[in-house]
Amino acid sequence: MRLGLFELVLVGAAILVAAVGVWRLQTHGGGGANGPVVLASWTRTPGALNPDVTQATIATTICVHGWTRTVRPPVSYTNALKARQLREYGLHGPLSGFQEDHLISLELGGAPVDSRNLWPEPYPRAADVDRIENELNRRVCDGSLTLAAAQATESSLKHRAG
Repeated sequence: MRLGLFELVLVGAAILVAAVGVWRLQTHGGGGANGPVVLASWTRTPGALNPDVTQATIATTICVHGWTRTVRPPVSYTNALKARQLREYGLHGPLSGFQEDHLISLELGGAPVDSRNLWPEPYPRAADVDRIENELNRRVCDGSLTLAAAQATESSLKHRAG
């Protein structure tokens, strides 16, 4: 079967559209109304816990208002790590388009500076996930969810849905 010029142009255009779509999925994790979704890598960002936070210590750690400020790493550290991880994840864009997020949030006892617990999460998705983290913290602190269950929920969310 021979294709005419018009058909060749259409096939070429279809290949180009498919290639751009694959590239966007690989580099941006998709997209949509809420911007790109980037999944945390199971190998680069498996998560790490703060040994000071356990079910027995939540009343004096994560359930104390303002406690996360005492363990939050400096922006100079997270920005340098974010720049490196953007390259490792194959992501593009300004640093300001991403939040260097804790896979297991500080609110749920994640390790503050362990690079295995930090990854570049794009805005505005990062703000949506922050609300989920706060709700999980509230449930742990009111006793309706264990710390381990909240940590597992958060890990699954970020590895499977960004």
